[in-house]
Amino acid sequence: MNRLILGAILVFCSTGLFAAAPLAGGYSQIPASATSEEKDQAFLDARRRVINEALKYVDTPYVHGGMSRSGVDCSGFVCLSFKDALGVSLPRTTTGLYSWVEKIPGDKAQPGDILFFKTDNTGKITHVAIYLGGGRFIHAASAGSKTGVKYSNLSESYYSRTFAGAGRAFPEAVLPDGSAADASFFAGTVPAEAGSWGGAQSSAPAAAVVPQAKGTLLIGAAFAPTWNGFLKGGDLVRGFASHIYFGADTYSLGPRMVFGLEVRPEYDSALGVFRLPITFSWGPSEKLRIFAGPVFSFGDASITTDDGVRNYSGGSGWLGAIGITAAPFAYSTAAGDFAPYLEAAWQHYYNKDSDRNVNADFSAGFRFSTGLRWTMRVR
Repeated sequence: MNRLILGAILVFCSTGLFAAAPLAGGYSQIPASATSEEKDQAFLDARRRVINEALKYVDTPYVHGGMSRSGVDCSGFVCLSFKDALGVSLPRTTTGLYSWVEKIPGDKAQPGDILFFKTDNTGKITHVAIYLGGGRFIHAASAGSKTGVKYSNLSESYYSRTFAGAGRAFPEAVLPDGSAADASFFAGTVPAEAGSWGGAQSSAPAAAVVPQAKGTLLIGAAFAPTWNGFLKGGDLVRGFASHIYFGADTYSLGPRMVFGLEVRPEYDSALGVFRLPITFSWGPSEKLRIFAGPVFSFGDASITTDDGVRNYSGGSGWLGAIGITAAPFAYSTAAGDFAPYLEAAWQHYYNKDSDRNVNADFSAGFRFSTGLRWTMRVR
């Protein structure tokens, strides 16, 4: 029972981290008792404050690794703007920021959102900026005719070509009438000269000028112990679950979707079986996906209980496994993203005996695992 309670606590604590935008549940200046309208207004004000602080860095020199008013790099500039405005600490690298934000289609970007670019041939996120609306953004440029913190526009061929996507730190900006805030709502925040870089100032809303990012192919692998949370006695670890992952992160159907195909070698010492699920997965991001698919089960499934050996049939089937996988955060490195994750799955084993043993029968079908996952974006 203690293990059952511990497992439930882990699940609920982890799912609590999945607010759609990273600061949605962690912006300390919004009281817990605030109404939805008050929260919307607070997030609108927070976007304005971030933009206002970012504008104070215009003409600050570019310094690789810099994070002060004497010099900044692109991610340092974004981090400082948020810290100065709200007192929050963001991931320090471009790839860390990209993993941290809520990914959104480019045409849904609003002022205060974060833009990402792939400016070399590595296929990795290499540049980041703060969106101002109307195609305009502010960033710390390391190359070009003018370096340092400056205004640029997504209509410029270089940035249109290298644009990789947009992300939110805050929930979508919503006006009191329920409509989404566009560039015109923040017009008084951004100076007119912000629109003159690369051409005349644009009065078009954000959706008219921000390009869509292309899809990204993903590969990955994971390994996790499987926990013995429901059977009486026995070892705490009852086996392992792993998978090899091939996926796509795409906006081709409208909203962001992450699709995947996984081959999942698993061993369950409590049942005495080796399983090979082959599952298809879907989710709104890499943080949360559901999966289902056929399973091939090898071995005679049985569980030893106080009443003796209890035998099970099934295991193999066209819909032999269904579950959910969740990774609340990731550590981005040059070798890919590493994320602690948890996974809960149901596998189809059944007992034909007339006597019931709830713990044993539930444990035969349920799997709960926590481990480490690696994901690489290949283009």
